[in-house]
Amino acid sequence: MDCTWLLLLLFFVQNGCSSTISTKQNVLLLLADDAGFQMGTYGEKICQTPNLDILSKKSLIFNKAFTSVSSCSPSRSALLTGLPSHENGMYGLHQEVNHFDTFNNVISLPQVLKTAGVRTGIIGKKHVGPKSVFEFDYEQTEENNSILQVGRNITHIKLLVREFLSNKTQPFFLYVSFHDPHRCGHSNPEYGAFCEKFGNGEEGMGYIPDWQGIYYQPDEVILPYYVPDTFEAKQDFAAQYTTMSRMDQGVGLVLKELENAGFLNNTLIIYSSDNGIPFPNGRTNMYDSGVQIPMLISSPFHTKRRYQITNSLTSLLDIPPTIYDWFSIPEENYQNKHKLTGKSLLPLLEKEPSDTTKEVIFGSHNLHEITMYYPMRMIRTHKYKLIHNLNNNSPFPIDQDFYLSPTFQDMLNRHKSHENLRWFKTLSNYYYRKEWELFDLKHDPEELTNLAYDDNHKMVFKDLKARLFQWQNVTQDPWICAPHDVLENKGFYANNPQCLFLDN
Repeated sequence: MDCTWLLLLLFFVQNGCSSTISTKQNVLLLLADDAGFQMGTYGEKICQTPNLDILSKKSLIFNKAFTSVSSCSPSRSALLTGLPSHENGMYGLHQEVNHFDTFNNVISLPQVLKTAGVRTGIIGKKHVGPKSVFEFDYEQTEENNSILQVGRNITHIKLLVREFLSNKTQPFFLYVSFHDPHRCGHSNPEYGAFCEKFGNGEEGMGYIPDWQGIYYQPDEVILPYYVPDTFEAKQDFAAQYTTMSRMDQGVGLVLKELENAGFLNNTLIIYSSDNGIPFPNGRTNMYDSGVQIPMLISSPFHTKRRYQITNSLTSLLDIPPTIYDWFSIPEENYQNKHKLTGKSLLPLLEKEPSDTTKEVIFGSHNLHEITMYYPMRMIRTHKYKLIHNLNNNSPFPIDQDFYLSPTFQDMLNRHKSHENLRWFKTLSNYYYRKEWELFDLKHDPEELTNLAYDDNHKMVFKDLKARLFQWQNVTQDPWICAPHDVLENKGFYANNPQCLFLDN
């Protein structure tokens, strides 16, 4: 036999020729719940997150990553479909009285991956539906466990990860969705504002063997600019620090399981959060404090930009295209009735774009809880942000768990007694907003000066408004004509949809 043919034969025997997936075999997606930038990688001085900091040294660090919606279920549905919440149908929170679901014809990440021969798993918080759309091969979530156990008990999470990784017959996508550092004072007040006592070994708290509890003093806390500078807020933040550190220890355990199973060198690792932190001006808002999120991406095959920073504008809507790119799944497998508007982030692992001036991201919010109807649309460039508040005649709604928090209760008490809120806003201008808000992010990063009605910014406003409307059109936004017009797209208008004026 010719030597060349013999060498080729040996190559195929050794490397396998039947697999449809490339050597870029696996993806591990780590998602925190309501986590912000309280980690050393992003300059945090007090909250201890050594495992995330180690991961960041093998990752590209994203400085300008954003969720497309600052609410749990809508954000997770966007993460798992690549479609904004107004397009996929998950208009608000999924569970209990809220009962929102995506549309039945939406194609999800686990569906596409399963078709491509990738084994899928979810451990922790799921919070999306219906099951027919978001069905994983392996599921250990709040649907068949206590959310405290699969979302906060890091020893239990470790063992579930070990069980999932014991199956080595297929490439995999594993989604580990921590419930830390989400508030729990509303649902389980006995465990503390952030469940910081859960599993600490005290009477009635249970015990998490792998958790080395770290407790912080309020006077140690360094508050972000958008949180009131009060003792109550610092106390609240100290509790969040504790659960952030617990989640970090969980990340370390998961990564150790990945290494022990022999997958560390062929797995793409992504860490992020679903939305901003549950404090005033944070979660449920379209301000940067509500939508800007941490993101780390570590690839064993892309080492050039490890421990570097990218300032490219990035959205959670980019995660599905990134994973499809990783598995070399062709577009026709997932670009069906709904076209994904996100992009693969893998090129960023090689080099920074030469021109970022045209970069833009979009966001849309409809509801959080069922009674919190406050739809917003957002377009953000590097320099400007435009927010459309469609229900601006109503006060901005406050969700249940944040309402009962020490931070907000103190704000209410101070407001009622005419004391200084020690905050950068008043409750009145927080509740009541203009229909349009335009901010110059370069000169006003705190988003305090609304330029939407400023004559000097008419052209900027007009341009961003037109681009936002175009995105709403592409993503089939049912709210595209709101609040002043009515969308007619059936019957006589089926082939020529129109926004018909209300004359109000």
